[in-house]
Amino acid sequence: MEKHRCGWCVGDPLYEAYHDQEWGVPVYDDDTLFEFLILETFQAGLSWITILRKRENFRKAFDRFDYKKIATYDEAKYESLLQDPGIIRNKLKIKATITNAQNFMKIQEEFGSFSKYIWAFTDNKPIQNSFGNYKDAPANTPLSDAISKDLKKRGFKFVGTTVIYAHMQATGMVNDHETGCFRYKEVQQT
Repeated sequence: MEKHRCGWCVGDPLYEAYHDQEWGVPVYDDDTLFEFLILETFQAGLSWITILRKRENFRKAFDRFDYKKIATYDEAKYESLLQDPGIIRNKLKIKATITNAQNFMKIQEEFGSFSKYIWAFTDNKPIQNSFGNYKDAPANTPLSDAISKDLKKRGFKFVGTTVIYAHMQATGMVNDHETGCFRYKEVQQT
């Protein structure tokens, strides 16, 4: 019998694999949190499947999402990224990635880890939502508004409330799997 999945991923093997293995699983590792922050930044205004299809290209172009290296990118590296056809070549998003890497490390210095900082907004546990249809999930919430505002205050770019809510969904800060999805209960127990 076919497993029921959230409607947004059905029909594309790459989307389904991402949904089944990653989406909504609580992430406490700074490296992975940064990777998703960068991918969500580039996703702004585009579809997530576009980003997933280019994920390996992003990984190569951005030194495996090593924020310590990205924070030191110079003008030459920036220019080379603008010429890379494998990624989204948006000047502002590339600059934002460098700036966000620098600010990411400032948060680590202040809080001990980015994970401690971001998860404090949810009292260190995932918010369990219960939507029967993925279309009922919000694009943003008062909590994503608050996180977005705080990150912007700390100098982050391309971290609007919708980007942040998508980040929260991807990294399991909220469980927005459809209640009928086979992953809903599995993610709940992680």
